Amino acid sequence: MSSLYLDESLDLTTLAPGATVDLTGDEARHAVTVARVRAGERIAIGDGRGVVVRGVVTSTGPRELSLEAEEVLVEEPPATRITLVQALAKGDRDELAVQAATELGVDAIVPWAAARSVSRWEGPKAEKGRQRWAVIVREAVKQSIRSWLPQVSPVATTAQLTERLAGARVLLLEPSATTALSGLQPDGRDLALVVGPEGGIAPSELERLIAEGAEPVRLGASVLRTSTAGPAAIAVLNATLGRW
Repeated sequence: MSSLYLDESLDLTTLAPGATVDLTGDEARHAVTVARVRAGERIAIGDGRGVVVRGVVTSTGPRELSLEAEEVLVEEPPATRITLVQALAKGDRDELAVQAATELGVDAIVPWAAARSVSRWEGPKAEKGRQRWAVIVREAVKQSIRSWLPQVSPVATTAQLTERLAGARVLLLEPSATTALSGLQPDGRDLALVVGPEGGIAPSELERLIAEGAEPVRLGASVLRTSTAGPAAIAVLNATLGRW
């Protein structure tokens, strides 16, 4: 399977087989000097907006390479988008969740400063944390060869979630819920999956979010870590929505 390289500045929508695509900058440097891509190899180049071009590398330089397109794949955005609202967690547990969720096809990610979050993104750390997640998402897209690059929003407080998720059907992963996620009936709205931190979603947050229209749902009898709950739920939603 060919490797995927991303350049969001490229306009690949009008390309046809036989055209040349030039990759430059840090992404080309990584391909040529780190991955040691050489002329004659097959790779893929994507724009992160639904278009992936596959073809043969015709030339390389220290910070550039050229690709002759063999096929241009265009993927329309999903009819129902899935947003992961991932609570900040200690260690790398939230990062593991973000990485796996991206590989599984999540469409957007919102970092959530939940009441029980041990980790805190405040001041300059807020944008630094968002950028760190964005890098993880980008690398996961390349690894899984996805055509769409999910966006990572700025960190949100509980009070900001309703406005951020306006129009979406909000699902709260809660072990004590009586409704099983596997029984969900899609209603045409985009879905937002809210995953709490290590200590779970605080009762006051549950009450507030439910009062604002969120639906508590459970995965099963066991309680999953914050690093695995979101990806497991996305897998269930992929099957429900017919993505898998």
